[in-house]
Amino acid sequence: MTPYCRKGYTWLVALFTLLGLAGGMALGVWYARRQPGPAVGAAAGEGEQLYTCGMHPQVIQKGPGICPICNMQLTPLKAGGESDSTASLERRVLYWRSPMNPNEVSDQPGQDSMGMELVPVYSAEGESPGGHTVRIDPITVQNMGIRTAPVKRGRLTKTIRTVGRVAYSEELVTYVNTKFDGWIEKLYVNQTGQHVEKGAPLFDIYSPKLYLAQEEFLSAVRGARAMSSTNSSWNIDDGLVAASRTRLRLLDISDDQIDAIAASGRPRRSLTIYSPAGGIVTEKEALVGKYVETGAKLYTVADLSKVWVYVSVYEYQLPWVRMGQTATMSLPYTPGKEYHGRVVYIYPYLEEQTRVVRVRLEFDNPGLDLKPDMYATVTLRSELDREALLIPREAYIDSGVRKVAFVDAGEGKFQPREIHVGVEAEEGLVEVLYGLDEGDHVVTSGQFLLDSESKLQEAVAKMRAPTAPPG
Repeated sequence: MTPYCRKGYTWLVALFTLLGLAGGMALGVWYARRQPGPAVGAAAGEGEQLYTCGMHPQVIQKGPGICPICNMQLTPLKAGGESDSTASLERRVLYWRSPMNPNEVSDQPGQDSMGMELVPVYSAEGESPGGHTVRIDPITVQNMGIRTAPVKRGRLTKTIRTVGRVAYSEELVTYVNTKFDGWIEKLYVNQTGQHVEKGAPLFDIYSPKLYLAQEEFLSAVRGARAMSSTNSSWNIDDGLVAASRTRLRLLDISDDQIDAIAASGRPRRSLTIYSPAGGIVTEKEALVGKYVETGAKLYTVADLSKVWVYVSVYEYQLPWVRMGQTATMSLPYTPGKEYHGRVVYIYPYLEEQTRVVRVRLEFDNPGLDLKPDMYATVTLRSELDREALLIPREAYIDSGVRKVAFVDAGEGKFQPREIHVGVEAEEGLVEVLYGLDEGDHVVTSGQFLLDSESKLQEAVAKMRAPTAPPG
């Protein structure tokens, strides 16, 4: 045999030797995992310390070691076999499932599609295998980070914070116009924003219709005076005099002006129109020499001693808003100062685009600090006249069809309950109409995992064939 042949033969022998060793080791590991031993579910004698895996509670053995599934260090159990993991050995196995895919279940132990050992699921003592109650090892509960909160009874309070817009009070806005055609000859209020008092002069106007009404009034007065000179019982305000005086009044001519016309005995070319209300002139259309038609708006006078504030609330906030409710408002540029008003109207419809309801508030404004079109922060605080059971909003799962909360029944048991809720109160609390009792502890974190486990147990129980009762 040549040296090259001998060298190739040596390498071939070494290769087959390595392959044999690797195959033997793999076969040994596979056989060790398939054989029941102290690594999984080993029983302990009295007084012996058992160890388990925090990620796989079904792994229990005597003495410390490494988990054969995840290679994590085992942790000691309580002495005397009083722990939940030891008690799980005495419970009946319902089925086996994959630790990575809860939907992959089997009625026999083995491996899942990824080659991982199936995890047994035990039935709780005194509970039907197909029940909804979930039984979880306390170590697993701690690893899942499950937190609970008590069901309390308290008052239903709510604070709504929203943005308001200041506007004119429609009840205190006055339009100034004329009831006749004419020409403006003089203006007494010639600026927008000028403050006017009620009864203050606004402008002088010449009108042929108004001049003719003065002539008729003076003619009636002269005729009445002639009658009173021959008949002492005749009253000068009777008959045509009273009718013509009323006509001038209806044209917004004051009694003082009418008396002055009667005293002078001559009609005036132009008469003065006075302001019917006090406030701020927000619009001015009057100009000297302008021809005015009947009903034309010349001034807009707004009284700002009271203002309206419009706010928007959502549909779910409507139970907390009512007529006469106190409202507090603050302005961003006057920190520390608050204005107090009340709810005067709730609009009976929703805005089509924003899907909100407008609410109108009324505030006193003696110092004119609140100016129309300002934006302010509005706070509405309300308290309903009843007490209720309250739970945190995150304590239940809302599927759209029903709402489910998990109640801590003790000893690692979590019972799902369908509940009905009412209004949402302050600090994220929700009213419970029925389904829970005062003093119950509901899960506030991790309930989605519990819900998945509960549904999985229910589905597996429905798929399992019913067994015949013993004879």
